[in-house]
Amino acid sequence: MVGVAQLRRLPAGGWAAMLLDAGGQALPWLQAAALQGVPRAQAILAQRLLPVDPAQAVHWFRQAAARDDVEAINMLGRCLENGWGVTADAQLAVYWYRQAAALGLDWGMYNLANLLMSGKGIATDRPAALALYRQAAGLGHAKSLNIIGRFHEEGWEMPASETRAFVLYGQAAVGGDFRGQFNYARLLLERGRVAPAVAWLRRIPATATPAFLANLHGWLAASPVQTVRALADSIVLNRETPCCI
Repeated sequence: MVGVAQLRRLPAGGWAAMLLDAGGQALPWLQAAALQGVPRAQAILAQRLLPVDPAQAVHWFRQAAARDDVEAINMLGRCLENGWGVTADAQLAVYWYRQAAALGLDWGMYNLANLLMSGKGIATDRPAALALYRQAAGLGHAKSLNIIGRFHEEGWEMPASETRAFVLYGQAAVGGDFRGQFNYARLLLERGRVAPAVAWLRRIPATATPAFLANLHGWLAASPVQTVRALADSIVLNRETPCCI
C-alpha cells in the first residue's frame, strides 16, 4: 500500500489509479493522508464529502487551498458562490476564482467568467468574460467552447455567425458538455440532419442536470419532427444524473 511520503510525491494524474487500486480502502487512505497534510488528498476527500457533509468539505477545501491546490481553490469559490457548507458570498467567490484562474485552471476561468456575465459579486463585464472563456477554451474546456458558440450565435461582442457557432457547439458536444450537445443537435436539426441530431440528443441525459432535462422534455415534446418528439418520454424517464458541482 502507498505510504504518506509517497502520496506527497504522487503526480496529479496518479491519484485516480491509486484510489482505484485502494478499492474499499480509498476513503480511509484519503482521510489519513489528509490528516497528514497532503493537499491533493485533502481536496479529493473534500469533493467526496461535499454531497453528504458540505461544512466538513469546506474545511478540507480550505486546508488544501492553503497548500496551493488549485482545484481546491476553485471549489472554495463554488462553495461560496452557492452557499455549500458556508454562508454564500459571491464577492469572496470572485476572489477564489481569480486565484484559480491566475494559476491556469480552466474551471477557475470559466467560473469567474460566469460571474462577470451575470454581475454576481462583481460588475458585469462581458468582454472580460469572453476573454476568460477563450482562455479556458484554449485549454480544451468544453463548457467554455459552448458559451463562445453562444456569443457567435447571438452576436455578443462580435458579428453574429451561426456557422462559427455550429463549429464551436460541435467541439463542445464532442468534449462532453450537455449544453453543447443540445445546441449542436438544435443546429443540426435546422440543417435537416435529423439522424445525427437525434444521436446527440440521446447522449444528453448521461451528464445533464435534472433541471436541464425538465426543460429539454418540453422542447422535445414540442418538436415538429416525430423522431425527436419520440425521445421526450424516454429521456426524462431515464434521467439518473450525477451531481454536477
